[in-house]
Amino acid sequence: MKIGFWAAPEGADEALVLAPLADGEERAARRAGVSFLATAQGAEAIARCPRAAALLPELVDALESQKASELGRLFDITDYGVDDLELISQALGEGEVSGVAALPDGGVAELKEATVAGVWRVRFQDAAGRIGADYLEIAAVPEVVRRVASLGADRLSFGAPPPGAMNVMPLLAEIGDRMRCYAPGAPAHVINFSLLPMNDLDMSFLQQTLGDGAVQLVSRGYGACKVTATGARHVWSVQFFNASDAILLDTLEIGDIPAAACAADEDFRDSAERLREIHEAYFT
Repeated sequence: MKIGFWAAPEGADEALVLAPLADGEERAARRAGVSFLATAQGAEAIARCPRAAALLPELVDALESQKASELGRLFDITDYGVDDLELISQALGEGEVSGVAALPDGGVAELKEATVAGVWRVRFQDAAGRIGADYLEIAAVPEVVRRVASLGADRLSFGAPPPGAMNVMPLLAEIGDRMRCYAPGAPAHVINFSLLPMNDLDMSFLQQTLGDGAVQLVSRGYGACKVTATGARHVWSVQFFNASDAILLDTLEIGDIPAAACAADEDFRDSAERLREIHEAYFT
């Protein structure tokens, strides 16, 4: 098995890939979207898409008043035309955070943060791949992530560990205790696997006990951070990778959605300023 808490089965390349995420070229194209607005084609798109153009000031107003601790504000774009949707995509670009949430009915929510932090594009697809809803959300993290993650088991259930296991039982007791003591907004309890004497049997039994969750978020920069919900409520795998995809830090967090995947209060203010600049430069 590969090193790390959420290790892929022997021979597999990745673990817990719930849906395809944008590749590097597509992300680069979206990040370069502002340059499109400066072209003649961009000006033509802005002229024929007043509905999309009118949306940007509303997003700025929402960003200016949003707080990370509050519920987000939604902007439904499901019935926008193709040109309007493309212009919105070009204006907002695509940032470093993306992910998926598997829904109980077999559908999937695809999540992509804009280049301005705290603005998320959320698209719901049913089991057949049809788009059922499409909206922008101003929030620290989309509400669907919280709701899906809350469906995890509220307590751990397990039997005897396999022969040869070392320290998995006290670790499970620690995790179970922290789950019971969970309080919204409290600092997360972090378990760093690099500091624990855990063998392969320990890790395998831990994975089996916690189970697979339904949320995966990935933040990509010079390296990457992968945040994955386990099957236990409020228990998250948080892994940091270098540019060569080698794991630098492998942890479990028991608490709220890990901060590595969330926008902060200062992000909303910075994003409001940036989006206002884009609107004034290209849309007025």
